[in-house]
Amino acid sequence: MYQERVWGGRAFESELGRTLLPGLVIGESWEIVDRPEAQSVVASGVLKGKTLRELIEENPAGIMGPNWDPLRRFPILVKWLDAQERLSLQVHPPKDIAPTLGGEPKTEAWYIAGATKDAAVLAGLKKGATREKFEQALKDNTAENLLTRFPAQVGDCLFVPSGRIHAIDAGCLILEVQQNSDTTYRVYDWGRVGLDGQPRALHVEQSLKSILWDDTDAQLQTPNGKPEQIFVDAPEFKMTCIRLKDGESVGFSACEQPRLIGVVDGMLEETNEGGFLKKGDNALLPFENFHAFRAAGETTLLVTEDFA
Repeated sequence: MYQERVWGGRAFESELGRTLLPGLVIGESWEIVDRPEAQSVVASGVLKGKTLRELIEENPAGIMGPNWDPLRRFPILVKWLDAQERLSLQVHPPKDIAPTLGGEPKTEAWYIAGATKDAAVLAGLKKGATREKFEQALKDNTAENLLTRFPAQVGDCLFVPSGRIHAIDAGCLILEVQQNSDTTYRVYDWGRVGLDGQPRALHVEQSLKSILWDDTDAQLQTPNGKPEQIFVDAPEFKMTCIRLKDGESVGFSACEQPRLIGVVDGMLEETNEGGFLKKGDNALLPFENFHAFRAAGETTLLVTEDFA
């Protein structure tokens, strides 16, 4: 499900081989989603055309494992982001604050799959930043100076827990794995207007209540050169990067847990069912099935698990 955004572009065509409607600036592609306003749909096989919600309601144990409530939403949302311009300075509310603001918590992780020379991400406050200094900086249009800025390169990953103020700078193609939430509070938007020509809504009061003011330890993870690298191991989910050489295989046993895989470079062949997953593809691996893949060329994939 493509989302037009004022900061988006056409990188899903040039980098992922997608076909987009002409004339639109697409900022997001919702890949794995189970929300009232958006649903993933099975792309092939005997279940082609089924939505993720239908799969869970019809076979909750087979898809998610024993004792899964069929009415419970899938807990993760996976997106591609094409940031041709910088996103707003924003925050997602922590779980203890979100209900009081009428929102949902959103802990997320960004894998940088494409980056221009000057691309960067901003996350967390610099040491010494306070709410009082931040509020004054908003008035002075200097709030960016109180955030930590990380140069972004392909293969990097940034963890953004709820409550961490952040922004994605221009020139980043990102695969985002997040809690199933669509609550974002914009605290600053660089003075720009939206696609309708009007200033975009800001949520300054909600943002100030949501920002963790002692959050000064954000870190950008870079590739360590090993075949497997854990990027995130949080209560909300675990995300592991697996790097395969041509012909190498990876498998996931049946009846362990459901998993998500996203191919961020290269191509995977499904050795037990046939078919391929190419760069940009994301898939849900149901609980009840064994899954085996072989790399067709050097391939990098993200495996998200422990989210149930």
